[in-house]
Amino acid sequence: MPYCRAASLLLVPLLLSACAVSSISNPFKSSDEALQPLPPSPNGMLDKAKADAPTMESGAAGDSLHCPQVVAWPHDRLLTIYAGGQVGNTQAIVHRGEITKLARECQIYGDRVTVKYGVAGRVLLGPKGAPGQVTMPISIKVSDAERKVLANDKASVSTIVPTENPVGYFSVVKEITFPMTMGLRPEDYKVFVAFERTQPGAG
Repeated sequence: MPYCRAASLLLVPLLLSACAVSSISNPFKSSDEALQPLPPSPNGMLDKAKADAPTMESGAAGDSLHCPQVVAWPHDRLLTIYAGGQVGNTQAIVHRGEITKLARECQIYGDRVTVKYGVAGRVLLGPKGAPGQVTMPISIKVSDAERKVLANDKASVSTIVPTENPVGYFSVVKEITFPMTMGLRPEDYKVFVAFERTQPGAG
């Protein structure tokens, strides 16, 4: 799989019925992204998620039938950590996390739905960053068509950023179960994935 090379500043730069969000090309610029199918097996999904893909357009992953969508909105899928409280200063960036791919499958048990979801992405070092392990927390919530939250989950994504190529890749697969209201379909629900902005220097 092709990986990005580093510049002197920042880089310019998972499962049946699965969909994915492609990676973005510029780590400083937020843009919407389009949907792209992922391989049907969990291993294939995670392997594919580590590849850089062309920049695309739009926003939510998961428009196949009979499963909730898995969504990471543009603001939620990006998290930049700055040094010394200098939020917004590109020369003070320590690292930036990007959720670049999402996938899911689901099973229905009576009035309950279990969604197995995959999250993958990358971490890019900035001018103030250093090679090594980077861990970033993410939060997950399920809501219905009226935006009522039915379930919550938390996870951490972690990667080792190497010295020779300061971009690291992460992936995680988890499950979340929630009740389904009579009269609604599984596809009427959404699973929202977002970086938590609780770390010092988060912007």
